[in-house]
Amino acid sequence: MCESCTAPVSDPRACEPSSPWSRRLLFGAGLGAAVALTGLGGTTAHAASAMNASWCNPALGYFPSGGHFGAPRGGSTHAGQDVTNSTGTAVYAAAAGTVVGRSWGGGLTGRTGEAIVISHGNNVYTYYGHLSAYRVALNARVSAGQRIADMGATGNVTGPHLHFETHTGRLGGITNPVPFMRSRGVDLGGGWPSVDPEARGVTVSVIQHLMTQRGTSLVTDGYYGPTSVNAVKAFQRSKGLVADGQVGPKTWPHLVYELRQGVRDGSHVRGLQTAMNKRSAGLAVDGNFGPVMNTAVREFQRVNRLVVDGEAGPLTWRALVG
Repeated sequence: MCESCTAPVSDPRACEPSSPWSRRLLFGAGLGAAVALTGLGGTTAHAASAMNASWCNPALGYFPSGGHFGAPRGGSTHAGQDVTNSTGTAVYAAAAGTVVGRSWGGGLTGRTGEAIVISHGNNVYTYYGHLSAYRVALNARVSAGQRIADMGATGNVTGPHLHFETHTGRLGGITNPVPFMRSRGVDLGGGWPSVDPEARGVTVSVIQHLMTQRGTSLVTDGYYGPTSVNAVKAFQRSKGLVADGQVGPKTWPHLVYELRQGVRDGSHVRGLQTAMNKRSAGLAVDGNFGPVMNTAVREFQRVNRLVVDGEAGPLTWRALVG
């Protein structure tokens, strides 16, 4: 975990409560103004929800002991949440934006190691620290889920991990990343996302492809509007789930398929290819799981420290859409 990466104790935001839970994952087993202005609310699906598919997980891993937001660091407190995995694990942009920092410490006081800072507009920023390699340039425009770096152990650390921060109001206005991301439908470090009605984007297109494979013909337009929501509610009822229209941790496992090389002309494969492309795979969305697709799935599994078998099962799907 980080030995530095601190926030001044005089900053009142440094006293926000840290996450009461830490958990390990079993490896192998357009940001709108409404998002920036939405508070850290509950998880009920509604049109104004911040769970609008604009945000995603920056890296897979587990929360190390003492790596939580607000943990003591001498006379200061820890400014972010650590997500531990091995050096070289992929690091992704948590939302669309512009790279405004790419340097040692990201240009922020109290940080060490190679780092990236992304501006998401509306005075919202994310910070990615202790990187071993950069994969985007300064001032580059990035999309949500785009690979931007590799996890590492640069700077003052006890081992490889991603030090992840969220800033609101201004760069330096730190807030606890765990509830910040949770309110946007993301389980930081790993887990299925939650997507509410009125969401837009690539993850919505994935849902629409999967729903089409399930027998409901939807236009793949990336808009989770009334037609798509009603189709999901009917699907949820058919599975004995709460029909609230939210595609979350209870719905995703019923929605995805286990896919491997040889499956052809399927909307479920198109959904997988669309999800892979969100994570920088660059695949043709043709519905065919051929050799190129197999190689891409294996590479995604490798850089995220999953079992490398080329099969898109629940763990691989969860990593892709989370």
